Amino acid sequence: MIREFKAFLIKQNMLALAIAVVIGAATNDVVQGLVNDFIMPVINAISPTKAWQDLRFPQTGAVQFTYGHFLSVLLKFAIVGFICWRLTLLFIKPPKSDEKPATRECPFCRQNIDARATRCAYCTSALAAT
Repeated sequence: MIREFKAFLIKQNMLALAIAVVIGAATNDVVQGLVNDFIMPVINAISPTKAWQDLRFPQTGAVQFTYGHFLSVLLKFAIVGFICWRLTLLFIKPPKSDEKPATRECPFCRQNIDARATRCAYCTSALAAT
């Protein structure tokens, strides 16, 4: 039974998924710390009112809409999204534009085929070498 469970964990990539969740949680902590400790204090310093996160409409009454908190959460979301986007671009390099594509279009049937092919796999037409 232990052997079957171990095979399940390895076959289903459960260990890789668990590691990804742990790394994702740690990355979230780093990004949240950056936003809360470095970016939001600057935004609070330049805002016209120091308590902008506590703004509500109406000021008194049984039902109050705390739009200041919503704006704060929305701003944090935008900043975290921007930082994650920049980190992704930093670590995942896009392909160079001068690289030739690995596929090309067959001039007869218009299907995408391997760029090195001399015969189309779909319509079997002979193709000129590139």
